[in-house]
Amino acid sequence: MSRTRVTDLVVVLPGIMGSRLANADGKPVWDLSGGALWRGLRLFGPSLASLRVPKDTGNDHPGDGVVPVGLMRDVHAIPGIWHPIDGYTDLLAWLEREFTLTAGENLIPFPYDWRLSCRYNAERLQEAVDQALSRWQDSAPERRDARVVFVCHSMGGLVARHYVERLGGHEVTRRLITLGTPHRGSLAALAHLVNGLRKGWGPLGIDLTAFARSLPSLHQLTPDYACVTAPGGLAYARDLPNLPGVDPALLTDAAAFHADLRRAAADRTSAVPLHAITGIRQPTHTTADVTGDTLTPLWLINGTDERGDGTVPRLASRPANADLTGYTVDEAHTPCEQHGALQNNQGVRDALAGLLGQDRPFHRGEEDETVPLSVLAPSFLAPGDPYEVTVTIPSETPDHDSLHLTADLRPATGADPVSRTLRNLGEGRYTATFPAPDPGAYRLAVRVTARAETKVTALTLVGGADA
Repeated sequence: MSRTRVTDLVVVLPGIMGSRLANADGKPVWDLSGGALWRGLRLFGPSLASLRVPKDTGNDHPGDGVVPVGLMRDVHAIPGIWHPIDGYTDLLAWLEREFTLTAGENLIPFPYDWRLSCRYNAERLQEAVDQALSRWQDSAPERRDARVVFVCHSMGGLVARHYVERLGGHEVTRRLITLGTPHRGSLAALAHLVNGLRKGWGPLGIDLTAFARSLPSLHQLTPDYACVTAPGGLAYARDLPNLPGVDPALLTDAAAFHADLRRAAADRTSAVPLHAITGIRQPTHTTADVTGDTLTPLWLINGTDERGDGTVPRLASRPANADLTGYTVDEAHTPCEQHGALQNNQGVRDALAGLLGQDRPFHRGEEDETVPLSVLAPSFLAPGDPYEVTVTIPSETPDHDSLHLTADLRPATGADPVSRTLRNLGEGRYTATFPAPDPGAYRLAVRVTARAETKVTALTLVGGADA
């Protein structure tokens, strides 16, 4: 099969936790995924806990010798920081297979130290792009006018945006594509900071709460919109005194980070095209109540369930205008998919193909139209608990209350999946229960049985009992 010609430089940025980290001796300090994830977390726990970022680090490196060494290959997660995310190996392989892209030449994976400020990592991105683009432009006469196309998952989009909007990257960037980037933050980040692992999931053998709360990056993922219930209505987290768990200075700095991006974009006369691919229809916490030292996430905002990709609310998946009165870009593509699997979703791949210059896939026909599935499944599961999944289908969908749905729960080790037919509860609600899975990472694929184009993937990490 012939590959679509691409003359630009394509740079792929992962999300938080999506880069493997090593210490000054080259020993891995974060390089866990797939079937070994649970066991490895117990072993890596002390190493991760020791990587706390000192309070005076700011936008610099803490000088602890930690360096990024590559992108995560498979399902990865750190309880108390972010929900499970799938790996990037398949995305990179697809880009090479479909386009004239070669890793290390015009396809550049950009790992970064995800503990640190997006500003710091944007400066490292600037150095990497300057070097790679210059080399690529000089490699052949027809490449002299090559520019950069960024493909960014989750927090990687914030890193790239800071480079493009604040560090002169707009001069060399063709387009910026974001997959589930929390342009206006995520309630999940705030919940992790306030509640910590102690109120969360399963025995880990070590509490990583202090580590999580030291991260400038995690604070920069907190909502840049009013999200916490207060006597006068919803309030910004940064405006609430004594909010437990967060570092007030880091939260204030995070607000400045987002405000700087908005102002820079507004001041530019010729903006770089930004394409925000947004997961939709998945149950997504959007606001929260705070009682004492506990934050209780809520589904609704002003009485409306806007949903999102299960991690990033739909309202937060596009950049806001400088005055927070609207959005700077339209949604480029809106798949029914969960946050951690967006980079491997077939519909997202189709959208990426079009943005990279390939003919968009032909219309598949009405009989194969996707069904909007909303999937609620656990991100983290305690040992011995059964695995329960609930699916809802909106009433405007034809036959919403009489479809045949199946779910496959497959270990990340590649072992055979356990399959279940979902039980119809009526009114577009379906459910299934799996026996308690063994410790490890899992992919849950939910589909309408007779429609291959309809699939939503949820990722889960199952803990193990204390030894």
